[in-house]
Amino acid sequence: MEPTPFIVPVSEEEIRRERQKAKELRSSQWWKRRCSTGQCYYCGNKVAPRSLTMDHIVPIIRGGKSTKGNVVPACKECNTKKKHSLLMEWERSIKG
Repeated sequence: MEPTPFIVPVSEEEIRRERQKAKELRSSQWWKRRCSTGQCYYCGNKVAPRSLTMDHIVPIIRGGKSTKGNVVPACKECNTKKKHSLLMEWERSIKG
């Protein structure tokens, strides 16, 4: 039996607010230092630091916040594949 997805109702206003916070966080020195290694949090591949994207471990639309503890640098490939999944859901999907 498939587990029921974890869904938290999130308003458009909350999504807008968290996206704005993420934008501010992306311009911070903390984020720039975090990306300076050029390593994707998920696959560990090295990419150009400017090619890393910000991924929310718990996506905004699933109730996640734009905080230092919930964002990680990810390569575009991993971020695209993960989409709005929780980490445990994404890991399960890549293990097949």
